[in-house]
Order: sequence, then structure tokens, then C-alpha cells
Amino acid sequence: MTILTWRPTLSGSDVDDIENLLTAAERTDGTGPVSEDVRLTLRPGLRVGTGRHLLATRAEGAPAAGAGGLVGYAHLGGVPAERQAEIVVHPDHRRRGVGAALATALTATAGPAPTRLDVWAHGDLPAAASLAERLGFARSRVLFQLRRPLAAGPPLPLAEPPAGITLRAYRPGPDDNAWLAVNAAAFADHPEQGRWTLDDLTRRHAEPWFDPNGFFVAERDGQLVGFHWTKVHEVDPMPPAGGTADPIGEVYVVGVRPGAGGAGLGRALTLAGLGHLRDLGLDSVLLYVDEDNDRAVRMYSALGFSTYTRDVSYRWTGSAQRSRSDVP
Repeated sequence: MTILTWRPTLSGSDVDDIENLLTAAERTDGTGPVSEDVRLTLRPGLRVGTGRHLLATRAEGAPAAGAGGLVGYAHLGGVPAERQAEIVVHPDHRRRGVGAALATALTATAGPAPTRLDVWAHGDLPAAASLAERLGFARSRVLFQLRRPLAAGPPLPLAEPPAGITLRAYRPGPDDNAWLAVNAAAFADHPEQGRWTLDDLTRRHAEPWFDPNGFFVAERDGQLVGFHWTKVHEVDPMPPAGGTADPIGEVYVVGVRPGAGGAGLGRALTLAGLGHLRDLGLDSVLLYVDEDNDRAVRMYSALGFSTYTRDVSYRWTGSAQRSRSDVP
């Protein structure tokens, strides 16, 4: 029997159990089981907006899982009308109804009012697709992970911004509000990136990987009009089969304020960041981009990137099972 418990915040032992679960899943699946957004909420006592944690534990006497008996975990985020979720099941407890129980509990968050629920499956694994189909979820969004070699790949063109545009390093604090405004404008139609708040930004400033020297901003007449934020992973989160988990760079996010940058600014910002990562001695770089973002996919392909993996979002298409007031 699986026991489900909703938590608005986590204890230190909860966080440890969840991290152990994520590690076990990643070793088995070869892909990170949750997004960075979810990992940043795994802090004792931290409450983030309307986010909730759903813990699945084994009943007493059931086969043991990890420490604390945690056999599954789900995170529910977003706003009431547009929910995003992620689900992970311990590898030793799959095909026992744990994933279905977690997914069913998530669908119960949809009340009589129109509510969208999207659940991410990282790595586009067949088991996730099968579960989604059985529970009435439809494949709705695909996120490509693209990669490009830096050391052995084709030479990088020079980063040449449009006339009147200058590039410089980001200044944490003084540039925060201007960056948030450009990010919101550049990703106005994006379900996650365009909703970033100052809290979202400052939490990342506190991460050990944050480096303002790898965060480029573009200015025209003293106004911020674009940016390229790079990231360095000390260990490749998804090394190729038979490969080693060497450090790898990431095109973390590139954005240009619509109508303010000039033709070619996104490309110039991308190249500035790639040159920075190359000069750090990294062998390769990854990035994430939506499958239907044709313009970005074409630009990255022209710069030598190719598809490495896919993540899939499944949208709930069934009917609500109980009212929203029943969900803590």
C-alpha cells in the first residue's frame, strides 16, 4: 500500500530522502528526473508560492525503499489555473502503482474551474509515455536538449553585435530589475521562464555555479535589451554512453527584448557565451529549446548544435476527480 502526503514545506530529512530517490532514479534512467526549478525548492522550510510536495511512502511491512521509506515524489507548481508537475518513482518500486497514484493525486488538484495540468517526463522514457496514455494525459510539448562540441567542433564565428549595441558582464543587484523586465518581455509566451520573479533570480545568484563573468548583457543607449546567461556543470548530468562525466557548459538562457535589439543580436549573444565557455577549457556545451521554437532551433543548428535528448510534457485531458478545496 502506498501512502501519499502533501507538504507545503519540507524537513531536512524529507530533503535527504528525496535527494536519495532522485539519485537512484538518475542512475537507472541516465537522465535527471526533475528540473532545476524543482531542485531549487528542495530546501528545508522553504515555501515557494503555491508550490506543493507530494511524498509517496510505503506502508509498514511493505518492501523497503530508500531511507524513510520514500518510494515516490511529485512536485506541483505553477498557478491554480495553470499547474506544472513532475513525478519520480524509486526504481525498485516501479510497476507497482506508485506512479499512477501520484499522477491521480495531481489530477485531483483540478477543480470545476478550467485548470491546466502539465506533467514533465524527462528523457522521453517509454514507461512514462505508457503511464500517461493510460491515465488520460496527452503529449503536448517537447523540449530538445541540443549539444555542440567546443574543443573539437567547428570554429566559432566572432560575436558581432548590431551597430549601437555593446556587451558587458551582468552586475548582480544593479541589473536585477532591468534583467527581469527584459526576461519577461522576451519570454512573455513561455509558461515558465517568463514568470520569473526577483526571488527566482536571487536564488540562482546563491547557487555555487553562478558566475556573473559568464552572464552577458547587451545595452543600447544605456538600456538593457538582451542577455546570455551561461552555466558550467562540474559533472555532465547526462554523459554519453560509455563516456565520462566531465564538466560541460550550458547556454542557460538567451533573451532579447522584442523590437529593441536589432537583427542578429541573439546570435551575437549566443556566440559571446560560447566563446566564454570555450575559453574556460570546456569540451562541449548543451542547451534546452522547445521543439516548436523553429527560429531558435534553426539558429542553434546553424551554429553546430544537434539533438541529444528530449523531455516531454503531458497534459491532463480527463475530468477532475474532486474539488480544489480538497487539496492541501
